[in-house]
Amino acid sequence: MPLEFAEVILPIPIEKAFTYSIPHDLASMVNIGHRVIVPFGRRKFLTGVVRSFATKAPEGFEIKEIATVLDNHPIVRYPQMNLWEWVADYYMCSIGEVYKAALPSGLKIESETFIEANPDYEFDELGIDDERECLIYQLLNHEGHLTIDEIENKSGLKRVAQTINSMLEKGIVIISEKIIERYRAIKESYVRPLFTHDEINQAFTIVKSARKQETLLMALIELSGINRRSETPKDVKKDALLERAGVTAPILNAIVKKGLVEIYKKEINRFKFDGAPTGQLPVLTEEQRRALDEITSSWQDKQTVLLHGITSSGKTEIYSHLIDVTLKKGDQVLYLVPEIALTTQLTQRLQKIFGNNVVVYHSKFSDNERVDIWKSMLENNKPMVILGARSSLFLPFSKLGLVIVDEEHEPSYKQADPAPRYNARDVALVLASMHGAKALLGTATPSIETYYKALNGKFGLVKLMNRYGNLPLPPVKIVDMAKASKKRETNGALSINTIKSINIATEAGKQVILFRNRRGYAPLARCKQCAWIPKCKNCDVSLTYHNYSRQLVCHYCGATYPLPDLCPQCGLPSVEVLGYGTERIENEIESIFPTRKVIRMDLDTTRNKDGYERLIDEFSQKKADILVGTQMVTKGLNFKDVQVVAILNADELIHIPEFKASERAFNMFEQVSGRAGRADSDNSEVIVQTWTPDHPIFNHLINHDYEGFYQSQILERKQFAYPPFTHIIYIYLKHRDSRVLQTFSNTYANRLRQLLGTRVSGPDQPKVARVKSLYIQKIMVKIEANASIKKLRELLRNVYKEMAADPAMKTSTVYYDVDP
Repeated sequence: MPLEFAEVILPIPIEKAFTYSIPHDLASMVNIGHRVIVPFGRRKFLTGVVRSFATKAPEGFEIKEIATVLDNHPIVRYPQMNLWEWVADYYMCSIGEVYKAALPSGLKIESETFIEANPDYEFDELGIDDERECLIYQLLNHEGHLTIDEIENKSGLKRVAQTINSMLEKGIVIISEKIIERYRAIKESYVRPLFTHDEINQAFTIVKSARKQETLLMALIELSGINRRSETPKDVKKDALLERAGVTAPILNAIVKKGLVEIYKKEINRFKFDGAPTGQLPVLTEEQRRALDEITSSWQDKQTVLLHGITSSGKTEIYSHLIDVTLKKGDQVLYLVPEIALTTQLTQRLQKIFGNNVVVYHSKFSDNERVDIWKSMLENNKPMVILGARSSLFLPFSKLGLVIVDEEHEPSYKQADPAPRYNARDVALVLASMHGAKALLGTATPSIETYYKALNGKFGLVKLMNRYGNLPLPPVKIVDMAKASKKRETNGALSINTIKSINIATEAGKQVILFRNRRGYAPLARCKQCAWIPKCKNCDVSLTYHNYSRQLVCHYCGATYPLPDLCPQCGLPSVEVLGYGTERIENEIESIFPTRKVIRMDLDTTRNKDGYERLIDEFSQKKADILVGTQMVTKGLNFKDVQVVAILNADELIHIPEFKASERAFNMFEQVSGRAGRADSDNSEVIVQTWTPDHPIFNHLINHDYEGFYQSQILERKQFAYPPFTHIIYIYLKHRDSRVLQTFSNTYANRLRQLLGTRVSGPDQPKVARVKSLYIQKIMVKIEANASIKKLRELLRNVYKEMAADPAMKTSTVYYDVDP
């Protein structure tokens, strides 16, 4: 019997797939994993992915036809579909939400998708043969970006989605990206000689008596190799030529006008390795070799191994050897990192060994770049290393042999909003299992749950407890800011002793990292007369002052407000800013050390794609003396000359009202401490400024004692029934009316208590109780570790369906956060 109906996954937050009939003329073109354009609602069209087939349609529904098939080959592989279903089931979201997160936008054409003409498309050179494509291209050139509906209305053409897809593949049009800065290839200026080896003397005759032009010509001849008959002349970078000749651009322009050379732009792939890879693996120490052998041995009976290696112990060198073995087997490697910032340094290190077999993928890439990588992985099964952040989990792997999760403890692996709210570390382990691949978790500070599993035999455990070169870990000095303040031994956010250490380090030509986990200029504005504090109109949070824009900013919804000259409550000119964010610390450091170069790394300075790369390169090359940053500076970065690391206002991280606060604070402090003394331990130190020096976390930090910290935390977790001894699911409820929300959330929680008893807590307000004009309530479900999570999820879904009878449900938002 012919297959007449297809179950199609759509990028919308509805659990089920939708059934569409397959037109006879498309029957041979539709297969599982193909993208199809389908009508949805009255006039909307969406790109869906075929999930399965059916011979009969569900009763009681109007069945619409598939409008267009976009692919000749599946765009989603079978293992990917399995992973989507697992993520949707475990994290209690729809498979459509997983699909929306997994595929680049360029593979999901919708009625509301904005399309625009590609400004880099050479119309005259390539030409457009198709009349429909030509009309659409001219329309977009005239109108700018348009939706598919607008293109159909303005052009008079019907069903243009397939034409748009064809134009996207040819590069004639692009998806208009307004949030992510659109990718522009790096272009460098090169100089090409327009004379041959035999015409060198003639060239010098043309510039005769122009001494600087002669100097420039000599430098060009030398750098290009045109004077050597045995070599093919090379084009020369413009900047390198001017630097070698010691002349300025006008001198170069003068010989351009004389017809001796031409200047042209050359596109540079920022991640393409131009040199020849050495293929030379790093030489391992005896301890690293032992760890490598133990990992390989542990994989004999464990799929997952935890490598607990202290900071700068050489975990990356071990990863390189494991990658080499995997590639030689013809398999692929996924190397997961928590932050985009890490990819720059890691790319350079891995490409020196493996060349262009290293592919980088993360969300800061433009949509065009991500689509290119996705399609290239579909088209070939060659061995490669995918180096990426969370989103790289969903790539179409074909022969995955190894998954490495570096810095596995990092909270950055947990997706907060929107759904799916998944933990990339845990999904990576499921991905490895589905492919029959081995998994390696690496960190200096394992998460409590991971270390518990390793100690109890679920994961293999390998330790690497010495730094590379047997360098000692840096000593940690605790500065009591209360005492320093009383003795007037502070200067703004810094103690006098911290300033002295910074001065000693920079005088010696060393570098300094200052860690403050709060961006902006000042965390708080307040009237010093009546204590009025400006708050966001949309969210229940105080505003942060940003000096560079001279505005108050809400870090939850992004709303901006001017800093008032007069207090709106008492009418006096007494509004002041309090506290220190990274921007203010940067300003203070520049005033204390006016001759030192200071750079800042936070969300404000790294918004565009190249922000991380530029700042990391600048600091690595010692073009800056002091780096001020948020948690971005704690993430596994390798700077050879950092002598001093200072943690400012450590208390804010410790006293967050969450059960993981101490764990996250200790991990962050230990990780940022590890940035000091990585190549030279002499005089290296870590300074922690705190108002509560007696907090027990600091004793463990002083001794770099992860084991002791773990033991204290695991006893506390057991006493209060927190993971790993239980599973936790938060249920969030949101509504615009606080009274309606309170009533509805109480009803919801009481129904859950009827079924689960004391395992249900709340509803309570989270620490931020209103975001983007929506009030929030949170219900916590805490279930025993050995209980069936599958049954719990079914129960929660049934309660959700029951609550649909409540009128408040229609105007409320309800979602789940599994393993928060």
